[in-house]
Amino acid sequence: MAIKTFAAIDVGSFELELGIYELSGKYGIREIDHVRHPLALGKDTYNDGKISHELVEEMCDLLNRFGEVMKTYRVQDYRAFASSALREAKNSRIVLDRIRVRTGLKVRTVNNSELRFKSYKAVAARETEFLEAQKSGMALIDVGFGSSQISLFDEGVLISTQNLLLGVLRLSEMSSHWRVNNSLIPEIIEEIIDNELYTFKKIFLKERQIRTLIATGESINYMVKRGMREKERDRFTAEEFRAFCGRLEKMSLEEIEERFDLSRDYAEILVPSAILYRNVLEITGAEWLWTPGITLCDGIAAEYAQENRIVKFHHDFDEDILSTARSMAKRYKCHGAHVREVERACEMIFTAMKKYHGLGSRERLLLRIAAILHDCGKFVSITRGTESSYGIIMATEIIGLSHLEREIVANVVRYNIQEYAYDEVMVETDPSQYAAGVSKQDLNILIAKLTAILRLANSMDRSHSQKLKDCRMAVRDNTLVVTTAYPGSIALEEYSFGQKADFFEEVFDIRPVLRQKRGM
Repeated sequence: MAIKTFAAIDVGSFELELGIYELSGKYGIREIDHVRHPLALGKDTYNDGKISHELVEEMCDLLNRFGEVMKTYRVQDYRAFASSALREAKNSRIVLDRIRVRTGLKVRTVNNSELRFKSYKAVAARETEFLEAQKSGMALIDVGFGSSQISLFDEGVLISTQNLLLGVLRLSEMSSHWRVNNSLIPEIIEEIIDNELYTFKKIFLKERQIRTLIATGESINYMVKRGMREKERDRFTAEEFRAFCGRLEKMSLEEIEERFDLSRDYAEILVPSAILYRNVLEITGAEWLWTPGITLCDGIAAEYAQENRIVKFHHDFDEDILSTARSMAKRYKCHGAHVREVERACEMIFTAMKKYHGLGSRERLLLRIAAILHDCGKFVSITRGTESSYGIIMATEIIGLSHLEREIVANVVRYNIQEYAYDEVMVETDPSQYAAGVSKQDLNILIAKLTAILRLANSMDRSHSQKLKDCRMAVRDNTLVVTTAYPGSIALEEYSFGQKADFFEEVFDIRPVLRQKRGM
């Protein structure tokens, strides 16, 4: 089988990285070179709100060097992503254009949930160790320079993930402005971390049993490779790691630089990192720490290999996304049986209409998420449920979804009940981020299609009694025929179904019809 050479570029908050990989079905994902260069973009963004001309020039020079390395390896394809420092900068679009013009590289800014999902895929690619960790309760802490992400799993499936503004570069920059003795800084950082983690523990962790904490991020890689290098392994007991963190927190910057063979910029982030990892270990009660040593570049390569079907993953990542949506619905007290029935009906309609809607597997996933979350706003307001649902979805990161995909889901849920806004521009994000060549009109049509399916599916369980759970459906003579043998009254479902039929027919030119047969 042919081997594909692929490059992954991470324009991070603290450094630029280039990974060169060989991808093949036989050998999997193999890194053949890795180049990194410190460049503290985050210091500009987090302090001044934008990236300076000087840093942009330096960044372009580095990316041009990366381009030369890629030519040397005859790279066949690449992907380049930028994280929070470039994403949050006021002059982000200007910088991205300068990069394109100066280097010929197209760098894409992606939201936090997309970046974390890529890193998670790199962990899951370590299948043997990942399956071992699944045997007991596990959590994942991914510490970045701008923020950190804590993810919780149940029986190997991701059920909850939360982003916290506890990036180690942010913490380090904050501490540089405190007018206190340097010896007090670790204590103050710990107080900040404790306050954030307390809320997380109360809302999400509760009494969950965690045996293995998976730790990822550049700082943990340095800590393990250089600080615990006498341990030729990647799994440590909680006691071992606590003892290591205790020693590190007592060291001066000069001692850290010498002990870890790091520049001062890197040395400054290790103590905040150690405090953060240790505190997460404490609140989870984990007995073991697993440090797989992955980078975001590894995640970019893993996602590319999966999407292009070069490497087969045995883990179902779509189920992780759906699982987090279900946990979200549960948190907002959605009617569980009704949600499951609407999701099931959506899938049936989607499958029956496959020849007529022109949508793919990703759109099916977005539809299922919309079905799961369509009633979450009633937790806030029963009378303004759809608007509240829209607000909740837009305010909540859903791991693995882009901001634009979240906008699509939120609008489908909004127009599930509200009158459809034909001429209204429903998304604010650049449509090309969904797919090349996609326009806002294309997205409006997509939202209309998913809304029509959700409306019809919701009407089929109008009584919330799952009367049509035995139904069958098929398209015959430009009619979507839904047939049920339910023996009782389905008057409420028939009335609601009829109300939703007109919009469905308008969108697909297929008339839905509900038929009840006796004694089938």
